[in-house]
Amino acid sequence: MPPTVAIIAPGAMGSGLAACLAARGVTVRTALAGRSDASAARARLAGMHDADDATIAGCDIILSVVPPGQAVALAARLLPALAAAPRKPVYVDANAIAPATATRVAALLAPSGVTFVDGGIIGPPPQPGSGATRLYLSGPAAGRAAVLGEWGLVTKVLDGPIGFASAMKLSYAGLTKGFQALAAMMLLAATRAGTDTALREELAQSQPQLLAWLTRQLPRMPDKAYRWVAEMEEIAAFAGADPAAASSFAAAARLYERLAADYAAAGPEVAALTQFLA
Repeated sequence: MPPTVAIIAPGAMGSGLAACLAARGVTVRTALAGRSDASAARARLAGMHDADDATIAGCDIILSVVPPGQAVALAARLLPALAAAPRKPVYVDANAIAPATATRVAALLAPSGVTFVDGGIIGPPPQPGSGATRLYLSGPAAGRAAVLGEWGLVTKVLDGPIGFASAMKLSYAGLTKGFQALAAMMLLAATRAGTDTALREELAQSQPQLLAWLTRQLPRMPDKAYRWVAEMEEIAAFAGADPAAASSFAAAARLYERLAADYAAAGPEVAALTQFLA
């Protein structure tokens, strides 16, 4: 018998996970209160059912899939319902948060009696039948969430404590999204200097694979930049033992903050990146 799963929230990633589970007969619930019409439509298309907090707390597994800056707030919001639930769910924090933040969420939820599992998602919003997106899990109870691998998701259990899956996620995101930040900085610098055309021609000649990667990845970045701000801040905390790394990712957070505002205002910086990569 399939488990009942709550996924909060029904963004691109959450609804993608829901669609994979729903396609295998899993009942997927979410919370649509305060969400936009677009979010509600996306949730319905993915087979998600609106539910209040008490109903969500009654699910077998809860997947927290929100912007990283909202992970602690979501746990705090659900805490009363989880504490009152007669049957305790497995709570998987699958957000891009630092190991210390994952530990904080686990401690916050501990009085409710739920089973906490640390998670991290690598890959794009999944499609049913695709193996391109992996849900990494860690902690003593990771196996209880790995059952989702039998119902449409790709799960990987890491042999490590709570925080291990978060460390894996941030190590990967620090490379991919951190490199996109570095690339955006240099492409904008070249544009300001007037050497953007020459740089593109040189990349096409000497670094065609790098240019192909940038052409594929960077155009998708501006409309997601606002969500990457907190993620870069979490990576800065994760890398905090290295002052150079911490300051680099703190700077990347400010860059994404600026690019998000520029994108919202149809400003010149995103336009310059688009033109370079066209």
